[in-house]
Amino acid sequence: MKIIVPMAGRGSRLRPHTLTVPKPLIPVAGKSIVHRLVEDIAKILKEPIEEVAFILGDEAFFGDDVVASLEDLAKGLGAKASIYRQDQPLGTGHAIMCAKESLSGPAVIAYADTLIRADFELDPEADAVIWVKQVDQPEAFGVVKLNQNNEIIELVEKPKEFVSDLAVIGIYYFKEVGILRNELQNVLDNNIQNGGEYQINDGIKAMMANGKVFKTGSVDEWMDCGNKDVTVETNTRMLGFLHNDGEHLVDYGVTLENSTIIPPCYIGQNVVLKNTTIGPNVSLGNGCHVTDSTIKNSLIQTYSQIKNASLDNAMIGNHVSYDGKFTSISIGDYAVLE
Repeated sequence: MKIIVPMAGRGSRLRPHTLTVPKPLIPVAGKSIVHRLVEDIAKILKEPIEEVAFILGDEAFFGDDVVASLEDLAKGLGAKASIYRQDQPLGTGHAIMCAKESLSGPAVIAYADTLIRADFELDPEADAVIWVKQVDQPEAFGVVKLNQNNEIIELVEKPKEFVSDLAVIGIYYFKEVGILRNELQNVLDNNIQNGGEYQINDGIKAMMANGKVFKTGSVDEWMDCGNKDVTVETNTRMLGFLHNDGEHLVDYGVTLENSTIIPPCYIGQNVVLKNTTIGPNVSLGNGCHVTDSTIKNSLIQTYSQIKNASLDNAMIGNHVSYDGKFTSISIGDYAVLE
């Protein structure tokens, strides 16, 4: 089994956090989005992963440190890491085809801006599986249309009239991904575009037209990481899941001085808390120092200094110095203080 992970986008909706860090490497509950996604998919598949292919953007943004972290991720699964580049943002189908050399055999394709919780078996009769989640407002999503045999017969993007309430979440299984590769090659060769881009859906629709059987796979939880508010919410939900699973989330070396941690929280290494209450639902990355503060429902990355703060629904990046009583400040592009 292979896992194909397109992650070339810069994540403009999550600025300023993605100005220097690719969105898939933003940590949620102490681990990057892409690491959590790939590891969770591997658990669901319950079979050996031979290769993980990552499609990255330009080297200036997705540099050697990113490549090294992804190679470590694949190695941890006992898999080969393959690194490909998408130099131009020409759509989901184009991104997948940048990994053309890896598109053979059974494979899962997963876009690295979402997290899931699921436990199910792949349907052996299906040529492909599209993971879906039942939603309250299907008109805001791409949805699948099913026939009487619960086979997918159509993909409909943001339907104005009700088609189904099963939203496509961006994770796909192909029994033979080489068939999708061939159909996407035809999309590229014939310049078939939607919205000025080459889309995976056009390859999927061609497979359906040729009689390939598509089934749905349902997930218990689907968590988006598209912007700040939903990423903080996803951090909260993931902390709850991990806490209920019995995972140890607070590093044993945390320094506590007249401070309290209200679970669930993730606390990384070399964190110092003084006269502070943390939690619930807070992630603090390695090396953070927090003084005279109260923080809840928030995600703070690494090596940040926080003092005199009362934070709720906050997202703070790396190496930030934040004083809640600030009078002299230095704020860069896209920063938000509310």
